[in-house]
Amino acid sequence: MTADLPLAADLMVACLRAGQPVTGAIDVTVEAIGGPLGERLAWVSGQLRLGAAPESAWRALDSERALAPLARAMSRAALSGAPVADVLTRLSDDSRRAARAASSAAAQRVGVQVVAPLGLCFLPAFVFLGIIPVVAGLAGEVLLP
Repeated sequence: MTADLPLAADLMVACLRAGQPVTGAIDVTVEAIGGPLGERLAWVSGQLRLGAAPESAWRALDSERALAPLARAMSRAALSGAPVADVLTRLSDDSRRAARAASSAAAQRVGVQVVAPLGLCFLPAFVFLGIIPVVAGLAGEVLLP
């Protein structure tokens, strides 16, 4: 759902800017996206069509970690009357930025994790080939007259 969220937000923005109502934009997004995100959005669309308050319909998605930003943004937009397309555009940009930051952090962790096995391989070799001969040579000179 996290990976599909920016695309879903962009699709809803395109529909809204083309003149669709919010429920129509959600329905088009549900058909295009599908999957778990599509199911959650279809539920919200059904609630809105049945006359539920937009804030409460969107707040139901707040329990899902991946959809919490969408739920908060849409609830705020419904309460304040802010343009939904602008809110969704910001949400899409923020989601993409967060995904890039997470992938960058994962790539940096992989770099560190790759070095650990090398250290485990080279440390014994360094000890056996570098330190033990020096210590043995010094011990031989000190202990033997």
